[in-house]
Amino acid sequence: MAKYSGLSKEVGHQTRNKTGVLLVNLGTPEAPTTAAVRTYLAEFLADPRVVEIPRLIWLMILHGIILRVRPAKSAALYQQIWTENGSPLMDISKKQAKALGERLSAQGYDVPVGLAMRYGQPAIEPVMKQMQAQGVDKFVILPLYPQYSATTTGSVFDAIAKALSKWRYIPSLHFIHTYHDNPDFIDALADSIQQDFDKHGQPKKLLLSYHGMPERNLLLGDPYYCFCMKTTKLVAQKLGLKESDYVTSFQSRFGKAKWLQPYTDATLEAMPAKGDDDVAVVCPAFSADCLETLEEIAEENREVFEEAGGQKYRYIAALNDNPKHIDMMANLVKPYL
Repeated sequence: MAKYSGLSKEVGHQTRNKTGVLLVNLGTPEAPTTAAVRTYLAEFLADPRVVEIPRLIWLMILHGIILRVRPAKSAALYQQIWTENGSPLMDISKKQAKALGERLSAQGYDVPVGLAMRYGQPAIEPVMKQMQAQGVDKFVILPLYPQYSATTTGSVFDAIAKALSKWRYIPSLHFIHTYHDNPDFIDALADSIQQDFDKHGQPKKLLLSYHGMPERNLLLGDPYYCFCMKTTKLVAQKLGLKESDYVTSFQSRFGKAKWLQPYTDATLEAMPAKGDDDVAVVCPAFSADCLETLEEIAEENREVFEEAGGQKYRYIAALNDNPKHIDMMANLVKPYL
């Protein structure tokens, strides 16, 4: 502590010497209600990283049409997956942060682990402020998006930069922007798939379904598509799969623009006619199960597949708080602690 002659109290900037890890995921409504979903979607869909339509035009569409119609429909879907612990994404993310803190502590690291959401609560800036109050002046930021995209990881960086633009004392930062080909990630993903194969048998087709984005983003230089294909290739190699054993697709398209193809629902609909009536689906772009996996893949797309004549369909859970997933996170951040 130091005492400045013009002050009656001591100042302690030199006591800030801790490293902290901040996990960031997408976010979730606070409740499965129309009002809560509207609040969440208003923040999410207003992000210029997410929707790149000219700002004024998009805001007119968003507030004039989308936020009047979509929240009620989405709330009904959230109600189907909501648990006694609330949002699955939030519940799992909290377990991940707790497990990572315990793993690092067991390995001798005195490192606070914070959890924030890009949209909704807990918001990024308040969590960073709380960690700063704990003495953290070096942040290791881990966005929980395995494959970098400007719409996800890039947006997290924007939010952190905006928050820190208000700070007097800027901390040191290390930003982990992608881990799509990290060996520990590939091992954890391949192991979870192999465990499913061991329990249920290898399906005729393994479908690796990634979150979609407009094709225009790829053409403008976003590497997300290439990173997804790299993840698929490495997982298939790890499992010893032939090219005929698996397929990559993209889900969750929105609006009328052309998105990354092939589309997951169209792929599943076409499979039975080709003799692929036994399929397992895994979603390597999701670090935690959420609406897009638990409802869209596990339920909605199951119906698409079965109505087209499919016989066997199963969803392989996201890595969530799987010990190998937590080990991977620990190994990702340890070089910067």
